[in-house]
Amino acid sequence: MGYIFNFNDAKAYDSWFEDKKNEHVFNLETSMLVDMLSPVHGQRLLDIGCGSGKSIEPLLNLGLQISGIDPSPYMLDIAEKKFKNKVDLFKGFAEDLPFEDNSFEYSSLFTSLEFTELPAKAIEEACRVTKDKIFVGVLNKYAPLNILTMIKNMFADNTFSKLQFFSIWELKQLVFSILGKVPVSWRTTPQVPIIFGKYAFFIEDLYLVQKSPFGSMIGMTIKPVPKFRVRPLGAKIKSRARYKPAPGFARNIEQEQE
Repeated sequence: MGYIFNFNDAKAYDSWFEDKKNEHVFNLETSMLVDMLSPVHGQRLLDIGCGSGKSIEPLLNLGLQISGIDPSPYMLDIAEKKFKNKVDLFKGFAEDLPFEDNSFEYSSLFTSLEFTELPAKAIEEACRVTKDKIFVGVLNKYAPLNILTMIKNMFADNTFSKLQFFSIWELKQLVFSILGKVPVSWRTTPQVPIIFGKYAFFIEDLYLVQKSPFGSMIGMTIKPVPKFRVRPLGAKIKSRARYKPAPGFARNIEQEQE
C-alpha cells in the first residue's frame, strides 16, 4: 500500500512550489517528462500517483485525454478543485490499478514510485494498462543533494523520511526483471539546481549533461512491447502420391472392354 499523504502532507506539498528555487527544479523535471514521453495529441494518458496534479499541469495543453489516480483523498480534493472536469480522477493504488489491460497509450509515475510499498508491482501494473510508453521519474540516490536529504531523514519523521530512493541501475534491473530486455531510455535532471534562468535550461539540454548519473531526478521511459525476432522458414511442399486407378470406375471399365 505504501505511504498515503494526509491532510497536512497535501497542504505542505503544494506550498513547497511557492519557493522559486523549488519551482525552477520542478520545471526542469516536468520538461524532461514531456520531452521523453512525447505524447501524441488525442491519446490517453494515466498519471499514477497524481497527487494534487502538479505533474499533470504541463500535459494539459497537449490535447490529451488525461486520467489521474492517487490513494490520498486529500490530494485528490486539491486536484479536483484545480482541474474541474478537465481530468478524470480516481482513488486507488499504483500496485492495483482499476483499469483494463491496454486502457491507455501512455502512463507516468512522477515521484510516486518512491512512496509505493511494492515498486516492482507498481511498474508491472503500469505496463499492464499501458500500450505505448511509460515514464518513470524517481529521485536519484546518488545525487549529492539527495544524499544530504537521506542523511537528514535518518533523524526525522516527516514525509521525506518515507521516501525510498533509486539508482539508474536499480531501476533498469527492476524493469528487466518484469519485462525482460525491453527498450528503455534514461537521463537525469537537474544537475546544478542552484543555477537559474535560461543558462540553466541550456546546460541541462546538453546530451552529455543529461547522461550524468548524478542528476537529482532519473527519468526513464519504458516501451512495454515484447521484441520478437522473425526468422523466415523454408516452405516444404510434399508432392501428392500417385495412385493406380481404382477398379469399377466408368473410364476403367471402358478400357478393360477394349
